[in-house]
Amino acid sequence: MGASSVTQTQQQPQDTDADTARARRADATDTAAATAATDTTPPARAPGRTSTDVRRPVAPARGPGSPRLWPKSFADRLTAPLPGLLAFARFAREGALRPTPAGLADIARLPFAPGPLPRVDARTVAVTWAGHASWVVRIGGLTVLTDPVWSRRILGTPARVTPVGVAWSALPRVDAVVISHNHYDHLDAPTLKRLPRATPLFVPAGLGRWFTRRRFTRVTELDWWESAELDGVRFGFVPAHHWSKRGLRDTCRSLWGGWVLTDGEGQRVYFAGDTGYGHWFARIGERYPGIDLALLPIGAYEPRWWLRDVHCDPEEAVRAARDVGARRMAPMHWGTFLLSAEPVLEPLERVRAAWAGAGLAPGDLWDLPVGGSRVLGPG
Repeated sequence: MGASSVTQTQQQPQDTDADTARARRADATDTAAATAATDTTPPARAPGRTSTDVRRPVAPARGPGSPRLWPKSFADRLTAPLPGLLAFARFAREGALRPTPAGLADIARLPFAPGPLPRVDARTVAVTWAGHASWVVRIGGLTVLTDPVWSRRILGTPARVTPVGVAWSALPRVDAVVISHNHYDHLDAPTLKRLPRATPLFVPAGLGRWFTRRRFTRVTELDWWESAELDGVRFGFVPAHHWSKRGLRDTCRSLWGGWVLTDGEGQRVYFAGDTGYGHWFARIGERYPGIDLALLPIGAYEPRWWLRDVHCDPEEAVRAARDVGARRMAPMHWGTFLLSAEPVLEPLERVRAAWAGAGLAPGDLWDLPVGGSRVLGPG
C-alpha cells in the first residue's frame, strides 16, 4: 500500500429502539474453548449490566498510532437472550449440531466452480466467494478480503466440505481486510499469518490487540456506526445480532458487526458478517441508503430454538436484504463448514424459494457457487 493512509471518522449514536434493551445479566458460566471455536454454540451469559442503549459512548483515539480505550465488556450490546443452564440441559437432551446421514447425502452436489478473478477497474465492483464468509471484494481499485479463512480445518469443526474457491496464489495484492468478529470460523490465525504485517486491517472495537500481538502494524478498530477511509473507499462498521468469544474467559470482550464498503462512485457493498435477524437491518438501510449488494448469511440455523438469535435462516436473510434496501443479495455462510444440523443443500433451496416467493427479480439473487464471481458496474 505504500504511502496510502487510513482516515478515521466517528459518528454520533442515534436513538435506539426499545427492543435493544434486551441485553441482560450474567449466569457467570463460561463454555470451553473448543466449544467457543465457532459461533454455533451461544455462550453462557457473561457478567455485565443491562442497558437501555446498546451503544456506549466512544472513547476517542488518543492520537495517531495510539491504541484506543475500550470498555472491558460489550455484553450490554447483546440484543437477544443468551442461553442459560436450562437451555444447555435441553440441548444436551435433544440438540444436534451436525446433519444426519441423510442430510449429508448431497455433499457431492454442493456448488463449486472456481474460476479466474474478473478483471476490474477503479469504477467496477466485483465479488468472488471463496467459501463460508470469505469474499474477495474488488471495490474502488482495492482488493479487500472479508473474514478470510483459507484453512482446511478450524478448531472444533469438521474439515471443510468444499475446497477454498480462490487459491491464495491467485489473489492480487491484498489492500485491506475486514473482520466481523473473533469466532474461529471468521478469524483464522493461519490464514492471516500469510499476509504482510503492513496490510491495513479493519476490526471491531476491542479486537485490535489480537492483531498487534501478531505484529500487524496498520490496525483500525471501530465502534458501531464509525467509519474509516482508505484510498477513497469508506469502511463503515455496523451492528449485528451476534456475540463474541474465542477463549475461556473472553465472552463479549470484543465487539461484533458487519461492514459497508462505499467507493468514490457511491457504490455500496454490505458484508453482514454473522448475524441473526432483527431491527438493525432497517437501521443500516437508513444510515446507508442505496446498498447495491448485500452479502448475507443463510446457513448454520438448525436447531432453530438454539440458533435463531445468532444466525439468520434463509427466509430471514431475504427479509434482511429487503430491510437494508439492497438491490441484490449474495448468500454466504453455508456449504463450506458443517456447523449445524440442517441438510447441506437446504439453505440454497430455501433461499431461492424465499426470493421467488417475495416476488424479487431472479437475476438479483447472486447465488454463487464456491469460487464464483459477479461484477457490478457503476450506474
